[in-house]
Amino acid sequence: MTNTHLPLLLSRESGEALADQIVRSVAARIEERLLRPGARMPSIRQFAATHGVSAFTVVAGYDRLVAQGYLESRRGAGFFVRERALPEERPALPAREAPPATLDVAWLVRSMFRQSPVNLSPGTGVLPADWLDGPAVANALRALSRQNSSILMNYGTPQGFLPLRQQLQLKLAENEIDAAPEQLVTTLGVTQALDLVAREFCRPGDTILVDDPAWFLMFGSFAAMGLKVVGVRRLADGPDIAQLAQLAALHQPRLYVLNSVLHNPSSTSLSAAKAFQVLRLAEQHGFTVVEDDIYSDLHPGGATRLAALDQLDRVIYLGGFSKSMAANLRVGFIATSSERAQRLADRKMLATLTTSDIGERVVYKILSEGHYRKHLDRIRTRLDAVRPRALRRLEQLGMRLDPAPSSGMFVWVDAGCDTNVLAARAMQDDILLAPGSLFSPNQLPSSHMRLNVAALQDEGVWRFFETAIAG
Repeated sequence: MTNTHLPLLLSRESGEALADQIVRSVAARIEERLLRPGARMPSIRQFAATHGVSAFTVVAGYDRLVAQGYLESRRGAGFFVRERALPEERPALPAREAPPATLDVAWLVRSMFRQSPVNLSPGTGVLPADWLDGPAVANALRALSRQNSSILMNYGTPQGFLPLRQQLQLKLAENEIDAAPEQLVTTLGVTQALDLVAREFCRPGDTILVDDPAWFLMFGSFAAMGLKVVGVRRLADGPDIAQLAQLAALHQPRLYVLNSVLHNPSSTSLSAAKAFQVLRLAEQHGFTVVEDDIYSDLHPGGATRLAALDQLDRVIYLGGFSKSMAANLRVGFIATSSERAQRLADRKMLATLTTSDIGERVVYKILSEGHYRKHLDRIRTRLDAVRPRALRRLEQLGMRLDPAPSSGMFVWVDAGCDTNVLAARAMQDDILLAPGSLFSPNQLPSSHMRLNVAALQDEGVWRFFETAIAG
């Protein structure tokens, strides 16, 4: 097959890189069917001579066209136009997914991660991207890229990047938690941290206690391990201690997982009195407390933490930076005794070898440079500014705050109707809500739902509520 005659107008004055011009021009000709499938492209040397560019530029353009599916490289023969479906032959984009008859955790998570995300998402558990410090993350990545390239190519270490663990030691000390670097294990967020802890300390058939309501994703994860998940009623100051004592005696649980600070979904925090009672019951019934403190950096300070009272004896402490720094970094950590930390590092190694050393170095740089504190101050100030207005408008619509939070990003409201039905209706308007049924291990219909006050700033959400609830 002869080479394709390919006259292109490349300009050095346009400001567009020559390789970019090659990619754009060749792709356009293939899309317009001016270059037919199977046609052989000019050789690299021939293309370079014809258009007065370097062979390196042609190689860069061809390689990107291969990566994008326009060309294919045949060893010893050159580059050829790849067979592509005609525009009318391409499968149509999937229609908006209709909510299932019974909403479940998978539906909510799929909706959160759709490639074409919903426009309005008061049901999500993260802050808007423009609230976070993107420039700090970008600067850290650029600085990392200028270092020895070998650090970008190798594995990290199973226990985690040592300078980050040393920095975490300082951070935890501010909350009166004494954890040496050898007592810390980095993870792919708190999600992996919970998974590692449950797999290490539980066996199929064991019971795990969780708050009710609580973070929904762990229910399915624990159940998939063959564990029995039992909810403990969560009150404004912590768990219902009488029920916790009763359930602990009945089920002899291995673990009790709870948020002590800014509980998800209610943004309430554990009182000192409740904290001591939880630790007393843990000792009495022999279970370990897993303290998920992922939202701690959004708290203004002075909160009671079980790990500070217990100093990592019966408490395993989890934290991370997905809510306050960047969800995509996926950097979390476990703080526990040295012996348990080694066991968890070994389990992590068997599951994933290591976590991303790159993400951990980025987090270390941001923490160590001292800008993170000011960033958190800005987030808390911004939340404090939008929260009162959002709570007031919710009450005006007839929703009951259960209770009214003074910090954090969430509010747990009683809408006075089945919020599964409400969430299904909202999705038809491209609004994502998080119905209360998902936050309970029993998954029963509920009139409650979790709302993110940072995502309640769009009038489209309020118009929907006025029609669906107040109307």
